[in-house]
Amino acid sequence: MKMDWQKFEQSCAIKFCVKFGESATVTYEQLQRAYEEQSLSRAQVFRWHKSFLEGREQVEDEPRLGRHSTSKTEDNVKRVRSLVRSDRRLTLGMISSELNLNRFTVHQILTQDLDMRKVCAKMVP
Repeated sequence: MKMDWQKFEQSCAIKFCVKFGESATVTYEQLQRAYEEQSLSRAQVFRWHKSFLEGREQVEDEPRLGRHSTSKTEDNVKRVRSLVRSDRRLTLGMISSELNLNRFTVHQILTQDLDMRKVCAKMVP
């Protein structure tokens, strides 16, 4: 996973402060002075600080769970287009269920890629 250089730098600085016994508050204040508006949020600094206190050694972010951003592919656009052409009365729920895509992705494909302005508002559970 690629990490923003400034975030990487700041996580190293937090680790350094923890090794020298600085509190999370002092660490946050120092980061604010050094990085100004580019500094990590208070919550992020406290999270990093706590994890280093608990023995974390790695300064890079860990991979996150969740959907990949690859569900809106050209292949899925073609699949949605084909399904909608076969029956224009299908709902978002029906299309997402049939193609095993989430509703948000189907909605994006219909409105952005297929330029459909009116999308059925009926949501089937």
